[in-house]
Amino acid sequence: MTVDEAREKLALCGQTHVLEWWDSIGEESRQSLLSQVKALDAAALGRMAAMLRGEGPAAAPAGIAPADVVELGGQDRAVAIARGEELIRAGEVGVLLVAGGQGSRLGFDGPKGIYEVGPVSDASLFEIHARKVLSLERAFGCHVPLYIMTSDINDAATREFFSKKAFFGLSPDRVRFFVQGMWPALDGDGRVILDEPGHIFMSPDGHGGILRALAENGMFRDMERRGITTLFYFQVDNPMVEVADPAFIGLHAIRGADVSVKVCAKRDPSEGLGVVVKKDGRNAIVEYTELSSAQKEARGADGRLRFLYGSVAIHVFSLDFLVGESKRDLPLHVAHKKVPFVGADGKAVKPDAPNGFKFEKFIFDVLPDAGTVVNLAFERGDEFSPVKNANGADSPATTRRDMALKFARWLEWCGVKVPRDGDGLPAMKIEIDPCFASNREQLRKRLPPGFSISGDVLLRN
Repeated sequence: MTVDEAREKLALCGQTHVLEWWDSIGEESRQSLLSQVKALDAAALGRMAAMLRGEGPAAAPAGIAPADVVELGGQDRAVAIARGEELIRAGEVGVLLVAGGQGSRLGFDGPKGIYEVGPVSDASLFEIHARKVLSLERAFGCHVPLYIMTSDINDAATREFFSKKAFFGLSPDRVRFFVQGMWPALDGDGRVILDEPGHIFMSPDGHGGILRALAENGMFRDMERRGITTLFYFQVDNPMVEVADPAFIGLHAIRGADVSVKVCAKRDPSEGLGVVVKKDGRNAIVEYTELSSAQKEARGADGRLRFLYGSVAIHVFSLDFLVGESKRDLPLHVAHKKVPFVGADGKAVKPDAPNGFKFEKFIFDVLPDAGTVVNLAFERGDEFSPVKNANGADSPATTRRDMALKFARWLEWCGVKVPRDGDGLPAMKIEIDPCFASNREQLRKRLPPGFSISGDVLLRN
């Protein structure tokens, strides 16, 4: 793109100020800025500006009701497991991992997936997830491709980490990396924010951006070539997830669903989980930030939260449905944030208060387009303990605790006595590698006769 072409495009978008510092920046910065201008999505900028003018969707949804939730047990669960295993064995299931974030909130400099969280082994999040995929391939004698969405800031480091670790035993040709899109932030007047005289501030376009990223990076074509029909989706910060859970996949297939969602009861009204709802007869998820206080606190006659069930970003998608959704525009969500900007003197400024608006797309906004949606309830302690904060709730300490508790329950189900402290926590560290056992039934088959615990436990192939 030439500078004249950039000026013409920016004029059409009402963003001519982007080249305000053109005469004072060097050639390298000029070329970088031209590349950014070329990549700007004019239509998206228009939608963003319209939202700031109050022309977009209302933030607080009205007329919503709790969505139906399924509890799977007994014979129904057995049938679902059999169907899910059939699909996995046939090579029709792929795994989609969202891993574009950095470990900044954890005080960790690098991709969040590299953060070490194994209670005994100090295995990284990436290793734990990759070993779960490997365990599926070994158990079912099949290929399970792993698609990993990275970001501009962590793509190179993520690829290098997987290569250094020999892909954790997975075949490199079945681990596919692709980069999510980036969007500019706008000020209150709808103007693109520069964080340097020759640079537009950019941030990830949200997990909903995965649809465009899959399409533009050829991932959908790759999936179709491999015969994939069903995609298991999850986020990197949750090491407890049962990757490609056969029961979940089987239920999705039996119901003929376009989308299936795992949900658990919220621990309190303000927990940061989007809630599953029905609106105008369609399924949807409403982000917690977009619920009113009254909606968050509402309770039914039984005293339980009216909007009790929250999504933990564990989904199953039918591939055909996702391909179709990639051809339409998802709704935008906006957040008022502190965004570094260039002052009148050309120097970078770090604001003390929110000054800009970041925009994201959320993957769950495909739900209203789905013909059939299944919301499957699960127990939080079995599958959800994310690593988000350095301390307190959802921190490495709570995640390691919850992993050890889960593995202790497996061992006790197998008849192994697990010493516990006064708070009911295991008195030692416990970790079970996915390739040793990915569920308690597999564990019972693998444990040697008379197995007992005398210290920290690491069961690993």
